[in-house]
Amino acid sequence: MTGTEIQVDGTSVAVPEGASLLAAVRAAGSDLPALCSDDRLSPAGSCRTCLVRAAGQTVAACVTPAAPGVHVETATDDLRQLRREAVEVIASALPPRALADGNPGELAEACRSMGIGPDTAQGAGGRGGDDSHPYVHLDRDLCIACGRCVRMCAEVQGTFALTLVGRGADTVVAPGTGGPWAESDCVACGGCVDTCPTGALTEPGPARGLTSAHRPPATRTTCGYCGVGCALDVVTAGGEITTVLPARDGPVNQGHACVKGRFAHGYITSPERLTRPLLRRDGRLEPVSWDEALGHVARGLRAAVAAGGPESVAAISSARATNEENYLVQKFMRAVIGTNNVDNCSRLCHSPSAAGLTASFGLSGGTDSFDDVERSDCLLVVGANPVEAHPVVGARLLRRVLHGAELVVADPRAVGLAAHADVHLRPRPGTNVALFHGLAHVLLAEGLTDEAFLRERATGLPELTELLADYPPDRVADITGVPAADLIAAARLYGGARSPAIVYGLGVTEHLHGTDGVRTLANLAILRGAVGTDRGHGVNPLRGQNNVQGASDMGALPDLLPGYGKVTDPAARARAEAVWGVPVPERPGLRIPDMFAAARAGRLRALWVIGEDVCATDPDANKVAEALRACPLVVCSELFLSETARRADVVLPVASWLEKDGTFVNFDRRFQRVRPAVPPPGEARSDFDVVHAVASAMDADLGCPTPAAALVECGRVAPLFAGLSHNRLDREGAVPWPCRDPGRPGEAKLHRDRFATADGRAHLAAAPYLPPGEHPDDDYPLILVTGRRWAHYNSGSMTRRGANLALDPVDLLDLHPGDAHRYAVRDGEPVTVESRHGRARLIARVGEQTAPGQVFCSFHFPTSGVNRLTSHHADTVTSCPEYKVTAVRVVVT
Repeated sequence: MTGTEIQVDGTSVAVPEGASLLAAVRAAGSDLPALCSDDRLSPAGSCRTCLVRAAGQTVAACVTPAAPGVHVETATDDLRQLRREAVEVIASALPPRALADGNPGELAEACRSMGIGPDTAQGAGGRGGDDSHPYVHLDRDLCIACGRCVRMCAEVQGTFALTLVGRGADTVVAPGTGGPWAESDCVACGGCVDTCPTGALTEPGPARGLTSAHRPPATRTTCGYCGVGCALDVVTAGGEITTVLPARDGPVNQGHACVKGRFAHGYITSPERLTRPLLRRDGRLEPVSWDEALGHVARGLRAAVAAGGPESVAAISSARATNEENYLVQKFMRAVIGTNNVDNCSRLCHSPSAAGLTASFGLSGGTDSFDDVERSDCLLVVGANPVEAHPVVGARLLRRVLHGAELVVADPRAVGLAAHADVHLRPRPGTNVALFHGLAHVLLAEGLTDEAFLRERATGLPELTELLADYPPDRVADITGVPAADLIAAARLYGGARSPAIVYGLGVTEHLHGTDGVRTLANLAILRGAVGTDRGHGVNPLRGQNNVQGASDMGALPDLLPGYGKVTDPAARARAEAVWGVPVPERPGLRIPDMFAAARAGRLRALWVIGEDVCATDPDANKVAEALRACPLVVCSELFLSETARRADVVLPVASWLEKDGTFVNFDRRFQRVRPAVPPPGEARSDFDVVHAVASAMDADLGCPTPAAALVECGRVAPLFAGLSHNRLDREGAVPWPCRDPGRPGEAKLHRDRFATADGRAHLAAAPYLPPGEHPDDDYPLILVTGRRWAHYNSGSMTRRGANLALDPVDLLDLHPGDAHRYAVRDGEPVTVESRHGRARLIARVGEQTAPGQVFCSFHFPTSGVNRLTSHHADTVTSCPEYKVTAVRVVVT
């Protein structure tokens, strides 16, 4: 980036081109009050507290660009007096408590630094406040109408929930909808609290007044909710968390967060936390010592192996656990038990991404960094609602769109980014492959492809061209319900962009033909030459859980070792065997659905479920419960007594992400550190320690005694990770894989020189459209789609144990007004949803977000029974469940 050099009080400083004088002054080591300024926001220049003299003129430093060669003065007596007077005027209108001792706000600190006493604050107060929201409290008497909160909500979060109301001295921030804060459009990202300079907006409780710019010492860690990978600073006192603040220098979040990472840590101290091991006796779970619990597990595992061989034991590892814990689990299963029967929840969400991206490009990760994606001039967002499911990514994408990028959204629902799309494609659920072929057809027909790239770096074009002849826009419109004109318009936007990017979610993968969906979506980037080049930013999946990428990277999969070496590949097995010192089984193990089928059939005799509530999140939940009843030994490692834990024979209490050490990998392949901020409660242990303890109870030594040692050992097994270590991440913050050498950077953008396929080329997929597994009929006339909502996470075990429950208290069924009228459903009334597989009870919400003939709900409330509705149908390549297409009917109850 080109720099600008200027003089500040006689000191020469260089700042980036376009920087303000305020940035230059701070670079010179001086500090000025700037009560309307936040470096995350556009400048306002309204408070006049940062006055300096530049080129002979007195100006507000925050809004004045740093021009080359300019001489800036800040320290003259007259400038100090001008700034002091500006601060005094602002402070004088506030009540005395605004400047009380101990107030950490920027205004109070500025007054203390200038010698302005508390008696300056003479405001009468009496304007009241708003304490209706569980996480954001408003004290109107302390509002100085600086507008920082309004700009934060608009420019960073993109919710536009706040405004300034009133006139003159009575101007104050308020929700844009009028009414109480809790009933507004606020999504509780906390940005307004973090930026407020006076304490007018605060987080209640012991964190009152702390902001992201003024904070006590904290523990830097990585969020344990979704796969975005936000860096967070956890502030503690007396061994308890007082607040969690977004890291201003966070590689992905850049000083921003969502309601879950910022506020949803109340579960840590929930009285429902498991603090002692539980053992089932006479049909009841009873507290026991760790020695007794571990002894029972070890005896049960030995008995299972003795009765049915190693293949009678299986483990479901955890996308919520660290990389090091996942590495240890798969090593335990392979090196101690002697089986490849290990899987993780990516089976249920992004296993089609791994299979599809590997088939197309040779590696299972997203192709580009999110920083590159954000620089795209055309975004194609498919089957994802990042505004709710990945709010920080959603906010950054929206910001890019508001700054001029074109946006195409392909999603059956009119949610999130769809309101800002240039073209919104609303395909019928289950018709993605036809939709993507229709877009590809237009790219080819209108010459919007990169012929040189296709000739030099791709294969499969003749076969795809022949197939696409059967997918003209009119036929695709008949299949998908997307008007041909919209299809053509979307293809032209993507095809005509200088640097397009594709971002997609579970709406692509969780289908009967999810892998085909990923591959045919990847076709679009290949046709455009927009992957592995500077002419685009590839294909990028948004991962659901915090470490679903890392769990797979570490080899917690039945057919793949750490670093994606195939268990059937002698060379990959040899690398692992050289490190572990034992043979590695060569036959692929059981996938999660196969584990349950084997348990029901009596072939699986022991199952260890780590950090997953399979009874709540897996499809056809009645069959899952049947499998757990049939399995002689079920071990569950959990935070709470979940639906799965209630059915276990042994329950082991474990630490949460705020209580453990290690690393996560986020959705764009960045390794980041996880550090314990508080100790786990009672006798709870980290999953890392638990796996070691179980191995020890079986007289086995897994080596790698610390998480740091485990990551180093993983790098010896998997060349993709050989350059990674805790020490390096402590220094650098975030490093993407592949990272093969400790002296070289990781590869943020993949496939620059060649693709990782055997022939070095990208592979186009000529996969025909095939219909979904279920169809509506007279008995079940509606299609159910499941997904996430903004306030909760996964099965809700953490977010429902805190104030998030006040923001989203019940499980809702969204349905179109026409369907509500047709089936006599009124908004807000209880309904029963029935499928061919089960039933669930929900609360109806009538609105235009869903299309006629479709309904939507989340799976955050296990007692609703949503996953009793979903079918056994699964992706034909990976066994990922078809969560997005279930035929249902709605009955008023």
